[in-house]
Amino acid sequence: MSILKVARIGHPVLRQQARRVEPTEIRQAAFQKLIDDLADTMNEDHGIGLAAPQVHESVRLVVVGMHKDPEDDESELRIVPFVNPEIEVLSKEIIEGWEGCLSIPEMRGRVPRAAAIRVRSHDRRGKLFEMDLEGYPARVLQHETDHLDGVLFIDRMRSLDTLTYLEEFARYWNKD
Repeated sequence: MSILKVARIGHPVLRQQARRVEPTEIRQAAFQKLIDDLADTMNEDHGIGLAAPQVHESVRLVVVGMHKDPEDDESELRIVPFVNPEIEVLSKEIIEGWEGCLSIPEMRGRVPRAAAIRVRSHDRRGKLFEMDLEGYPARVLQHETDHLDGVLFIDRMRSLDTLTYLEEFARYWNKD
């Protein structure tokens, strides 16, 4: 596996619409390696999710770390790849929460997101699946799928008043 270079804000790949992955492409060795490299890169950089455009690959693929036991935040994380994910909002409730991004290093901001979603996606074998998510896992998947459409978390912020460096976040904001 390889650790890939993460594109930072300002790189054009982060503002592009990523192309759909053809079902026949999913099982190819190069695409399987991309999934594994994306997971390795996310883990190396201590992320909870990563989208292919963030590693200079403009395809509709994200990986997300999810707890094996959704009821236990201390349970082991498993890496779940989503190929061509499509999100359906299940809740009218919008929750504003803190987000960061490996492509906008050392920064955080408050972002409104749907509280509950359903995702339809292909898995790493090309099989279609559906998953309902709420709370933090729903937030992470919405954040990562935004990258597939060239959207960064700062674009979703209602106000830039909460955009902060991590040091100031820890000092002034991490009480929320």
